[in-house]
Amino acid sequence: MKKLWIVLLAAPLVFACSPKVKRVETNLVKDVSGGWNDTDAQMVAQEMITDCLNSGWYSKFLTQKGKEPVVIVGTVLNNTMEHINTGVFVEEMQRALINSAKVDFVASAAERGEIRTERLDQDEFASEETRKAFGREVGADFMLSGVLNSVVDKAKSKSLVFYQANLKMINLETNQIVWNGQKQIKKYVKNSKVSW
Repeated sequence: MKKLWIVLLAAPLVFACSPKVKRVETNLVKDVSGGWNDTDAQMVAQEMITDCLNSGWYSKFLTQKGKEPVVIVGTVLNNTMEHINTGVFVEEMQRALINSAKVDFVASAAERGEIRTERLDQDEFASEETRKAFGREVGADFMLSGVLNSVVDKAKSKSLVFYQANLKMINLETNQIVWNGQKQIKKYVKNSKVSW
């Protein structure tokens, strides 16, 4: 009987602690913590890629080479004080570049490794008519890489978070930086006190 009373008394606590989940539209802009989020990644990637493709390096390359540049996205470092999945940001940049139809794009180092393994398998197991040959990869002309930085100014329940994304387009043959872009985001966060 005593165990039954404990279970009955504990039941409301268990149900009170369970999370409430509501599906929302993926394009909904909603800051929950005030930290870097998917909206920031999408906005920064789109604005910076637009700026990148409208700058002088692009038209200069088209004029000199007579073809679209081949680009690869390199590393984007996270130098902020929070955990940021830079893979989301990198994918947003890659998507913006590909969808611009202004550049040709090659796979990342990790993707190339997987593809090369598949080609090795094909070399041994696929028919000669469908086998894909080695030595036909397209080399990138430029690499896009960058860094995310942040500065946090905090006092009691208020904080001001400043994010700065810096991206560079680097010529792979000459190591020249042909474009250097920057996007800044500032967020004012006020945490309300929770009373129980």
